[in-house]
Amino acid sequence: MSQRDYYEVLGVSRDASGAEIKSAYRKLAMKYHPDRNKEEGAADSFKEATDAYGILSDSEKRQRYDQFGHAGVQSGPGGGAGYNPQDIFSQFGDIFGGGRGGGAGSIFEQLFGGGGGGNPNGPRQGRSLRAAVAISLQEVLSGAERTLKLTREVSCKSCNGSGGAPGSKVQTCSTCGGHGQVQQQQGFFAVRTACPACQGEGQRITKPCGSCRGQGREKAKNEITVKIPAGIEDGQQIRVSGQGEAGYKGGPAGDLFVEVQVRPQDGFQRDGRDLYIEVPVSWPAATLGDKIVVPTLEGETRLSIPAGSPTGKLFPLKGHGLPSIRGRGRGDLLVRIWIEVPTKLGREEKSIVKKLHEIDRARKDARK
Repeated sequence: MSQRDYYEVLGVSRDASGAEIKSAYRKLAMKYHPDRNKEEGAADSFKEATDAYGILSDSEKRQRYDQFGHAGVQSGPGGGAGYNPQDIFSQFGDIFGGGRGGGAGSIFEQLFGGGGGGNPNGPRQGRSLRAAVAISLQEVLSGAERTLKLTREVSCKSCNGSGGAPGSKVQTCSTCGGHGQVQQQQGFFAVRTACPACQGEGQRITKPCGSCRGQGREKAKNEITVKIPAGIEDGQQIRVSGQGEAGYKGGPAGDLFVEVQVRPQDGFQRDGRDLYIEVPVSWPAATLGDKIVVPTLEGETRLSIPAGSPTGKLFPLKGHGLPSIRGRGRGDLLVRIWIEVPTKLGREEKSIVKKLHEIDRARKDARK
């Protein structure tokens, strides 16, 4: 089943601002929240709206979606359509609640396949990151390396990720009693929201770390070298484990997903491991047969053309294509010839062609 356009799902125009997108999602989330709307299909509508907001609220993902549609934001790590639903739930505490024992985890498990209902005070994996690199066809042939410069959240060096200054202690939050939530009355609904004192953690550090202000993480610039294997396809992703953002409270780091974009090269067309190229051939060479020069990714080579070769005929050059990413040999370079028709002829050339034309006409007349 095809997916609906994300802008259509939220009911906004394609040039809607971030505030308009957030407001539209809030209304839909309130309307279809599984704890409030028990009608059939409400949960599906809620998840669809969350998927749409997860993409359109992120400028980078929105740009890819505008350019490539759903294929540009295909499902990735963290659940949903290439986003982490927990990040959204944390933004809308008045709708979903948060912290220990709250509704956010259960909603996450019901709609996005689990993984969100654990102890919020325990270790959590860091956010995965995405990047894109461009390579040439020659680099597909040989493999390549790229160095990426990333700004990401890493474990705070001052407190080793604990969030506390030396000698500090962790105490139960007195506002929520360690539950991480407080209950508020909104109209007919009693809504649990993240505790404003401990931000849903259920615990408070007596003396936060001065470097990270109690977050346990800090931003840092890093360089990461990514190896790109030979034979990779355009649009394929490379997963670099543990090179995403640092985890929370000792949790594992997220991963880095690098999308590889293969730049087109004039003259060559790719089909898996095989390459196609068109080469012009003169009429005499195609008629009498000849050896022609063919460009490859590794230089030029010669190809024998038999007499009487017509336009469009394919000639395979075995092993001159691209390697398999699985290491199973190389594909072929398929050479398609087309006959050049000269537009300017000298007197002698015209005389010869005219004589050939007369011979050809006489042969056809003799067959009648």
